[in-house]
Amino acid sequence: MNWDNANRYCEVWAGGDLPTEAQWEKAASWDDETKTKRVYPWGDSIDCALANYYGKDNGNNACVGDTTPVGSYENGKSFYGAYDMAGNVWEWVNDWYSETYYQSSSASNPLGPDTGQYRVLRGGSWDYYDIFARSSYRNGNSPGITNSYIGFRCARSLP
Repeated sequence: MNWDNANRYCEVWAGGDLPTEAQWEKAASWDDETKTKRVYPWGDSIDCALANYYGKDNGNNACVGDTTPVGSYENGKSFYGAYDMAGNVWEWVNDWYSETYYQSSSASNPLGPDTGQYRVLRGGSWDYYDIFARSSYRNGNSPGITNSYIGFRCARSLP
């Protein structure tokens, strides 16, 4: 799924948008009870019982070796109840990618650069190591790329 198709689906069919990078990271890492950020959506360590990533748990370095259905990891959901925010597939977000943007951006709900060459992907995937599944890890890629380890989720504002 390329960025344009993901964005169009969210707008037209789901009545929402791709989440901003800040929205995505809050949903993936913030714990309202402890007022702290987590390394992964569920806590600070990872294994194949919590997420689908390229791990070392089953001897061949892959938890599953392909995508899994959404919601397959009940214990891997975030504080907000969002599934698969670590591993399974990289997720497109609305922001353009810049390595340096967050060094000088607003600390409260930054919206990302106005333009760029790459769009942001978050969450890692089934074909990437655990370090890429950390909630804070961000990656940029061409918005036209499609492959088996890129997907998306839509976000809507509450009424």
